[in-house]
Parts: sequence; C-alpha cells; structure tokens
Amino acid sequence: MKTLNKIILLLAGIILSSTVYSQINVVKLKKTGSPKIVVKVRFQNGSIVDPIGKEGITDLTASLMMEGGTSTFTKSEINEMTYPMAAYYYSNTDKEVSTLTFAFPKDFVDEFYPVLKGLILTPTFEESDFNRVKSNTLNYLTQVIRASSDEEFSKKALEEMLFEGTPYSHMVVGTVEGVTSISLDDVKEHYVNFFTKNNVSIGVSGDFSDEFVDNLKNDLSTLSSNEAVIPRMKAVEMPDGINIKIIEKKEALGSAIFTGYPIDITRADDDFAALMIANSWMGEHRKAYSRLYYKIRKIRSMNYGDYSYIEWYNNGGRNQLPTTGVPRSSNYFAIWIRPVQIADQLKEQYPELADITIGHAHFALRMAIREIDLLVENGMDPDEFEKTKQFLRSYIKLYIQTPDKELGFLMDSQFFGRENYIAELDKLLENTTLDQVNEAIRKYFQTQNMDIVIITDDSESQALAESFRENKTSEMSYADQLKAELPQDVLDEDKEVESYQLNVKSVEIISSDEPFID
Repeated sequence: MKTLNKIILLLAGIILSSTVYSQINVVKLKKTGSPKIVVKVRFQNGSIVDPIGKEGITDLTASLMMEGGTSTFTKSEINEMTYPMAAYYYSNTDKEVSTLTFAFPKDFVDEFYPVLKGLILTPTFEESDFNRVKSNTLNYLTQVIRASSDEEFSKKALEEMLFEGTPYSHMVVGTVEGVTSISLDDVKEHYVNFFTKNNVSIGVSGDFSDEFVDNLKNDLSTLSSNEAVIPRMKAVEMPDGINIKIIEKKEALGSAIFTGYPIDITRADDDFAALMIANSWMGEHRKAYSRLYYKIRKIRSMNYGDYSYIEWYNNGGRNQLPTTGVPRSSNYFAIWIRPVQIADQLKEQYPELADITIGHAHFALRMAIREIDLLVENGMDPDEFEKTKQFLRSYIKLYIQTPDKELGFLMDSQFFGRENYIAELDKLLENTTLDQVNEAIRKYFQTQNMDIVIITDDSESQALAESFRENKTSEMSYADQLKAELPQDVLDEDKEVESYQLNVKSVEIISSDEPFID
C-alpha cells in the first residue's frame, strides 16, 4: 500500500509539475540560420507592485539579479566567460513588467545557458552588489535626473503629478525615501514574492532548438510558487482645468515643457490606429513634417523639436523609434516642447530684446495648445490624412528591424491581448477612414484640462508664473533681423497666439530639490 501511495504521489507531482510547466507562456520567433539567439524572460510586476515606503524595490531587485553572480559563478567569472562570446544581458523594469534580456551567439548556447539560468534562478544578492546598485540609484534620484536632462526631469515630474495617488506616480527607479529604506533582506523577499513561476513568460528568437525552449520552461518552473499580488490601476482622474507646476533650478538651459492628461485608450483598442494617424500628423516623434515641429521649430526656430504622444515613449531623447518592454494599461496624451530660451538668454544675444521679462515658454505652450484646438475644430485634411496613413504603414515596419525588437513587440502584443501588434496595426491603418480619425480626434483630444510641468531657470520662474496666472499677452520675441525676414502671415498668426486664452486654474512654483523624494 505504501508503495502504491508513493506512486500516486509521484504521479500527482508529475502532473502538477506539468501543469505549471505548461502555464508558462512562450513566444517563439524562429529565425533559421540566424547566428544569434535572444531570450526575454518577462515578469508581470513592474513598479506598481512596489510596497508603499519601498518605492523602487522592483527595479532594484531586477538590477541586482542581472548585475551580480550566481550560486555557480561569481560576477567576475561571468564577465570572463561572456566576453569572448560577445554575449550581453540586461534588465528593464517599467510600470507593469520587468524584462530580463539575454543575447548570445548560437554557437555558445551550451556555455551561456548556465549563466542565463543562474542569474534568474540563483542570484547571489551579495551585500557589495546591493550597496553599489542602491548607491547608483540614489545618485540618479538626487543628482542625475535633476542636473543632466531637464527634458527627462519634466517628463518624470509630470507623471508624479498626473498619477498622484496611484501606483504609477513614482518613478520606476523609486523615490529617495523609498530606496533609502530598502534592505537586502527586503530585496530577497521581493524576489520570492514577485519574480515567480506564476507571473513569468518567455520570448525566444533565433535559430533555437525545441529542446532549448523545453529546458528553459522546465527550469523556470522551479521559480517561487508564490502568487504575485498585482494591483490593478484604477481610472485616473482628469485634471480640473490647466494646472501648471514650475520647477525652478539654478542655471537651467532654457524652459523644458511636458504636458499631459489621461486618455482611456491603448493598443488593445482598434480605434488606437485612428488616433495614431491624428497624433502622427500633429507631432510624430522626431519627425520634421509634423505640425508642432513645423510651427514651433521650423518656422520660428524656437527650439530643437516639438512632439505629441498617445502612449508612453521611453527615453525619447535617445530613441528615434519606440522601444519595447514598456507596455502600460493606463495611457495619457502628452505634448513635449523641448527647451525654449529664457529671457536672460535672449537678452544676452539680442540687445533689442533688453526689455523682455519672460522667454518663449508661454508663447510656445499657447501655440501648441492652439494647434490641438484647431485640429479638434477642423479635423484632418483628406490629403494629409492619406499621406500620414501611408507613412505610418511603412514607418511601423522600422519598429521591428532587429530580432530583439521584433520579439519585444510580440511579447508586448500579448500584454494588450493581441497576437502580433505590428501586423494587426498595418491592417487597422489600411482600413481606417478619415471619418474615424476625426471621430477619434473629437473623442480623445482636448485642451481644457491638463497638467503641465515646466523646468526653468530661477531667474524666470516668478515672472513666468505671473504671466500664466494673469493670462498676460506673451508676445513672441524675435531678433530684429529674423523678424524682418518672416512673412506677414506668420506675424499675423503670432498676434493670435500671444493672447490665446488658456484655462489656467493653478500655478505652483517648487524647487528642483522637491520631486521624487517620497
């Protein structure tokens, strides 16, 4: 009887193991003949699972997994092994997922696999690695984000403002108080609770074997069996009127502006394609043909670029094309006005502007908002609609130029309940009509309610705040030579823009030291 019971228990264990094994979803992208294999191991967690008071722990945990050793190899040994292979690996945590990416030559699959397996299943979480990664994170939060890029500063500060009271509000890397409070034991506990076999999926591209995939699935089924408790994002409240937060800092190189308001649409919705056409015409990232770029930069030479977005665009200052690994269930429409000049800069360059009190920020923001209003009022021109639609059908194919990116988009597709987002989007774009686009514009675009963050120099913050509060006329400040060369229709449009009414409800000035603390 005991023998029979053992057999029954053994069979039950095999069945249970097989059930867990089969539940791990795998996205396969077969590339016969490809010399490189890419593996993405994705966990459904992200910064939204950070406990209150431990903001940043998910990113810190994923970073430590990939920046330390394993039960078999030290970090130095891994470096020595992988360098001749030209292999690389990294982690990326966003709001709702963490992705561990490994890329290595097919010829070294047997040598590299123990490293891949060990980093995921048996990370050492050494005290020295923990202290190093934590110190780097705190340095980013207290120094780098505030000093190196006002553009990234404004974007992250806007999310803190727009998503206040939700798990989206803090930066993925956390807050100063949150990261400071995290201990190594906290990280080990978080790993067991949120990097589990119950919230993991796999993506593989290249010339891989079925045996490789089976081994990976089988090994990952030995991850913690804890049920990761993932909070659901509640609906984000629409701002009441236009609320402006001016972040003043010393020696800011202009005024960096980022605006936004929540929109109830994602890639899961078919009408996302229609909104994508409208947004591309208005402000496609890094594209000179778009309306905002043409009006603010090309004609008036006010800054480097002006763009709009209908979903999060990761690290837009560096990336020409959308990245993967940042799928979000909560979206917002945004306008990015890259830094425009402040009064002190303009006065220093052009003596004829000696009497101005603010630079171009108020005017540039008015112009961008006015362009959105005109699009809502008039809709898209039929010819512009067709050109933009055809451009996008070609352009989206550039999103998946490499196996790594193609695999990433396939995994993101599943997040939104789709099978192959790029292929499906092409069909959606092909069938989208002008009426559908104009309907989407009226449904999702508006300018009466939004949050705005402006990073600017402390020499300008008070005057700029007063200009917004009192809806003062913000005359465009040109050098005399440039103004003399501009056509009359541009100058006439300037007169309309400079007094364009904005629905400003509140204006706040804070120090650059205040965001991302708690």
